[in-house]
Amino acid sequence: MKALTISGSLRENVGKKDAKMHRKEAKVPCVLYGGKDQVHFVATEKDFKKLIFTPEIFIVNLKISGKEYNAILQDIQYHPVTDSILHIDFMEIFDDKPVIISVPVNFTGVAPGVLKGGKLIRKIRKLKIKALPQYLPDDIQVDISELNIAGTIKVGDLVRENIQFLDPLSSVVVTIVSTRGVDDDAAADGKPAAGGAKAKAKK
Repeated sequence: MKALTISGSLRENVGKKDAKMHRKEAKVPCVLYGGKDQVHFVATEKDFKKLIFTPEIFIVNLKISGKEYNAILQDIQYHPVTDSILHIDFMEIFDDKPVIISVPVNFTGVAPGVLKGGKLIRKIRKLKIKALPQYLPDDIQVDISELNIAGTIKVGDLVRENIQFLDPLSSVVVTIVSTRGVDDDAAADGKPAAGGAKAKAKK
């Protein structure tokens, strides 16, 4: 998984008045939890752009007043009118402790069902996984090269070493539905519809 460094400084006071003062200075109040103690700090708002305005997932190296922590983004609060960042929560991660995180799903290959006129329906755009930090992927790539009309790939069909999928195994990740003028019997041509066989999830 990609890494990103953000520098910040400890908050001397924790409260609404202090938080408001920092926001006027274009800084974001943050909290890091998951370790021995919670760490309250602030960082410049513009430094979060690469972390927030992207579909990519990052491990964040937080440099706070001379100390370093590895963390993942846990929650963001936005202003309801201006959409400016009000507060960010981070969770500290450790090499020997599994992390639960949602990662984007990307598809590889060309589905035969699409070539026959079917429509690809993406049911899940992010999958919740559990893994040690060193095994966290940037995304989950799902091969659809054998997916025919009426075929589906479910969470339970995905296979990947060192990763546990936490979504219900029966949840459909992707399917192909017939469209007007396309006979569902087209799925019988060539390879059978995917869904019963295991689908390999690649990095």
